[in-house]
Amino acid sequence: MGRGKCPATYEDIEALPPGWVGEIIDDELWVSPRPAKWSLWAMSALLTRLGSLFNFGQGGPGGWWLVREPEWHFDRQVLVPDLAGWRYERAPGLFERNDAFFDLAPDWVCEVLSPSTAALDRGRKLALYHREGVSHAWLLDPQSHTLEVYCRGTRGWRLARYGGEEVVRAEPFDAEPLDLGRLWAPRSTPAPGP
Repeated sequence: MGRGKCPATYEDIEALPPGWVGEIIDDELWVSPRPAKWSLWAMSALLTRLGSLFNFGQGGPGGWWLVREPEWHFDRQVLVPDLAGWRYERAPGLFERNDAFFDLAPDWVCEVLSPSTAALDRGRKLALYHREGVSHAWLLDPQSHTLEVYCRGTRGWRLARYGGEEVVRAEPFDAEPLDLGRLWAPRSTPAPGP
């Protein structure tokens, strides 16, 4: 932050034009465009898969609150991970208050990388997630077809990398297999017949 510059406030976020996502990190306003189509596909496919198994327990263990683009407030920070999850046992009353934001650190976050957000997601946000007690962070890159799984350690993150068409068991959702090939935007398909 430059000399004489005022810290960003929530009013700065509210003043953004429609279609832009604002975050406040270390008193600075960070603005990102809405995700590209391939990012939206990856985010939607991942939430659909994990949501059915872990949100609702349909054929899986359940036990999680999973949401898309939650606004998370702590100290003076405002972060908006692409996806986040809280374990039921740690956050039983997560939805009791009708707030527009969350003030409890998630147990899991996922950032879907794009050229405009990758540096921030890999740098400042990943460091803040660790500092604030997030147990697991995923970085999903739909362009390079990779998933990086970060597990919280005492001195930093432990990292596992997966890619391509692998079927993986990625923490904290390792109770069920995840087919990475289903997360990447499909190639062109012929239109259905008449």
